[in-house]
Amino acid sequence: MKLDTSSLTFKIFMGMFVGIATGLFFQLILGISKTSDFIIPLGFMDFSTKAVFVDFIFHGGGQIFINSLKMLVVPLVFVSLVCGTCSLTDPQKLGRLGGKSVLLYVATTAIAITVALTLAIIFQPGAGIDAQPDVGFAAKQAPSLVDTLVNIVPTNPIDAMAKGNMLQIIVFALLFGIAIALIGEEGKRMAQIFDDLNKVIMRIVSILMNLAPYGVFFLLAKLFTYIELDKIWNLVKYFGLVVFVLLIHAFVTYPILLKILTRLNPVIFLVKMREAAMFAFGTASSSATLPVTMETATHKLGAKNSTASFTVPLGSTINMDGTAIMQGVATVFIAQFFAIDLTLNDYLMVVLTATLASIGTAGVPGVGLIMLAMVLQQVGLPVEGIALIIGVDRLLDMIRTAVNVTGDCMVTCVVAKSEGELDEAVFNDPNAGLKEETLRFAKD
Repeated sequence: MKLDTSSLTFKIFMGMFVGIATGLFFQLILGISKTSDFIIPLGFMDFSTKAVFVDFIFHGGGQIFINSLKMLVVPLVFVSLVCGTCSLTDPQKLGRLGGKSVLLYVATTAIAITVALTLAIIFQPGAGIDAQPDVGFAAKQAPSLVDTLVNIVPTNPIDAMAKGNMLQIIVFALLFGIAIALIGEEGKRMAQIFDDLNKVIMRIVSILMNLAPYGVFFLLAKLFTYIELDKIWNLVKYFGLVVFVLLIHAFVTYPILLKILTRLNPVIFLVKMREAAMFAFGTASSSATLPVTMETATHKLGAKNSTASFTVPLGSTINMDGTAIMQGVATVFIAQFFAIDLTLNDYLMVVLTATLASIGTAGVPGVGLIMLAMVLQQVGLPVEGIALIIGVDRLLDMIRTAVNVTGDCMVTCVVAKSEGELDEAVFNDPNAGLKEETLRFAKD
């Protein structure tokens, strides 16, 4: 099979590879870290390699790329969800979409943490580890269930958009779309405007996707310049087990569920998830990757916008499969490190708490560590144990975000298939979506 070096997938992969290699060169060869620099004396001044390359070029380029993606999240979610909702002719469909989506997201999260706990008990990642906490960790207070339910309804939708509160934006967009569908002829004109806006936003996504190789390079170059490799080696058993379970969930659990529930080819699905997964890995943010996830679900996997516009934003908010896997392994790791025995009831409580918390803490900054703190407190483990793993969590966060994004698209395919809104011709077409990735500024 001939390698297509002009494809976006290849370019993003090369951006990742060169970025990692560049970061390791700066750290291992030049000795640059958060506290050290490589100075080149030029006679009239000293040239700081760290200040110019890492803190200016790498950091600045990476943040510009992240900001450009985040710029599209709110308009994309609002416009696409309004488009999808106002096109619904069956009022009961919205309830079915919500019920199926939440059920699938919660089920995959429960499966994820159950598998993580089982493998962690078998492989015992905390046995024989000699790593002392070198930083403190103060657990933020997670919102109560009542507060979570109340906060879903926005008091000010404009403020919700400004703050990027996804659940509130989803609720307002649903109401807005339903109202458009109910007002007749005026609603049709309004729906056409939103449909045109959606096309414009998706075109902006295509433009940003062509800049992805450079953005991924900047992000990974800075990360691997500053990442503390010695902590990864000290925690290699924990780190390796989390990665192993994440890969199992992405390449075994999701394909099996997709095959059983839809009869679609899971290999085609995984191949088409490449760009979105690479985006997620580079950004470590499901929200920042949301425009690319939406483009993948609709243009490459064939899900109709009326379904994808609901399931994808919801998944980026409440789908915490990767985080649940980290919690399962981390809980066993911390218990073994402090020589605390957990009972079967404790493990069942971990599964229940982590699954419910994936919805209860949705949209909270630092959600992964907040959820882990809740789980540890629930089974009587010291929250300070989080300090043991916090040093390697950034790199693991990148991998589990890629897993989460894959789960978002898998659930979208299942729900769309069940509603008769999945174009299987598009799903099975290996070239689907490639046209949208090609920029042409001249008229055809």
